[in-house]
Amino acid sequence: MKTIRPFCLLFWLPVFVLPMWMVGTARAQSKSDVGWPTYSNDPGGTRYSPAAQIDRGNVGQLKVAWTFRTGALPHDEELDKKAAFEATPILVDGKLFLSTPYDHVIALNAETGAKLWEFDPKLELPYGSSEVTSRGVSAWRDPHAKAGKPCTLRIFIGTLDARLIALDGGTGKPCKDFGMDGEVDLTTGVRLRDPGDYQVTSAPAIFKDLIITGSSLGDNRAVTVERGIVRAFDVRTGNLRWTWDPIAPWAYQTTPRTGAGNAWSTISVDAEHDLAFIPTGSASPDYFGGFRKGDNKWANSVVALRASTGEFVWGFQVVHHDLWDYDVASQPTLFAWKDGTPAIAITTKMGRVFVLNRLTGAPLLPVEERAVPKSDIPGEEAWPTQPASTISLVPEKLSPEDAWRKDAQEKQWCTEKIKAARSGEIFTPPSLQGTLVFPSNVGGVNWGSAAYDSQRHLLFVDTNRLLILVKLIPRDELAEARKNASDLDRLHGEFARQTGAPFAMFRTPLLAPSGLPCNAPPWGTVAAVDLFEGKKVWDVPLGSFIPGMNTGTITLGGPMATAGGLVFTAATMDNGLRAFDCETGKELWKYDLPAGGQATPMTYALKGKQYLVIAAGGHGKLGTKQGDYVIAFTLP
Repeated sequence: MKTIRPFCLLFWLPVFVLPMWMVGTARAQSKSDVGWPTYSNDPGGTRYSPAAQIDRGNVGQLKVAWTFRTGALPHDEELDKKAAFEATPILVDGKLFLSTPYDHVIALNAETGAKLWEFDPKLELPYGSSEVTSRGVSAWRDPHAKAGKPCTLRIFIGTLDARLIALDGGTGKPCKDFGMDGEVDLTTGVRLRDPGDYQVTSAPAIFKDLIITGSSLGDNRAVTVERGIVRAFDVRTGNLRWTWDPIAPWAYQTTPRTGAGNAWSTISVDAEHDLAFIPTGSASPDYFGGFRKGDNKWANSVVALRASTGEFVWGFQVVHHDLWDYDVASQPTLFAWKDGTPAIAITTKMGRVFVLNRLTGAPLLPVEERAVPKSDIPGEEAWPTQPASTISLVPEKLSPEDAWRKDAQEKQWCTEKIKAARSGEIFTPPSLQGTLVFPSNVGGVNWGSAAYDSQRHLLFVDTNRLLILVKLIPRDELAEARKNASDLDRLHGEFARQTGAPFAMFRTPLLAPSGLPCNAPPWGTVAAVDLFEGKKVWDVPLGSFIPGMNTGTITLGGPMATAGGLVFTAATMDNGLRAFDCETGKELWKYDLPAGGQATPMTYALKGKQYLVIAAGGHGKLGTKQGDYVIAFTLP
């Protein structure tokens, strides 16, 4: 997802090759124009812009240039409770293209924010839908099409009701030659179990004339759920070109009762080396693996596939036999190593960063297999070791002494809750007693992924430090547990049936009666890592739950870096959009958004003026203020 510092001429070589349509667009722009043509600005996920008009000296002067209201909410009272505006717009041909939580695709004038067109996919979502969000769209230009021909520029979106749709970039109308009347049914061949739990929430990846997509699956419903397949389709016709299943074919023979391992986050592409990098989640269900014995390859991994064919090239598993919901939620970061070797950085929910050779999967920074605790759950066989990296961004141990609150009574409350559960080091397995998972399934680093400044070889990430209590419940005790849940946490707690397993599951953030986390702050940070040195450079609290205190908050969203020496991020529960000095972590600017900024910002320069754009629509599950704002900032 990121890039590197030029100590010699070698590092000025391109990290990866842009699609030809992007090259053509760049040539058509003025010298002062700087685009953002994909979800992460480039296929390798760097979230870095060479735009430098906004810099450390003038960022404090940023003003709102325009605001656009999508009208996305209210839509449906029950579904809105889950809705999250997580989109990052892309810029193509002077137009911004973005998606709303309900998969409306909107084109805006990038200078004024005026709406050019809007497409409504007319979703059919049951109330039980797992997610109500879309992180963005993708664009592809036909290099052989005649000028003015419809669908020369195609905008693609994967929808919450599992369709892949191609739209004309000029009009927003479906491209009728793609699939059936402009769309492909993604439920074909996935062994659909529960409508509303097989979705697409991330922008698809583009490789030449292929569009590659994974899926988002509802967690912990059952042992056997949908296949987490990744597929490539022809961008013109919608014909299926290849399929890859993260649960290897031989695994179905030995562990037939599983599924998932799906790629719900963003896929990275290295066009020069014909590689697609697939971040995968855990096999089903997350918290009991008695029917999926072994290490469960290639779940919880980053897998390199031949982008043109789907052929397996290499895989690196960050968690063996996952029992903690430690999906690879982040898009892999592509960059160049010290000697120019193509490299990849993998950020994880555990807060560990793995740095590998992009072509072989071999570690460039040391990786050690370390012994971890055993499980005492009947039928469970926890894997005896887990990979540890050189870079660790968040605390990995917890004890009753770590309980925190300003009030002594609440601190005692938290201390007793921690004592009553099983806790200790990372990878302590779930239990009937209740296990404190720290870092939790929220992260470490979640889908916000990382940004990378190649000039300084710095990787920037938003991190979480939230304590989660996970308790396994014998199947015949589930009804009684639901009835007596008042002692747990009805507000934030979640029961999951894990049908087919001998145990259901309950999980909840461990929060004091005041609603603040029981573990010590900071609860969220933005951090910088020197990938060449394999160490943190700075790590500062991000946001605040308590006025006047730098507590940090839980974050969902990601950072973006620029050549102006800045790191921009929102993501916090206090609705702030902030700019930090990329070298020191000093906060230089803050703007209070009208709704939660649970999205990743982007930037571009057009006609000599640089713009900063963020979607501010909040996050229903996180509880931040909801809305429908797209806000652009620029200098006076």
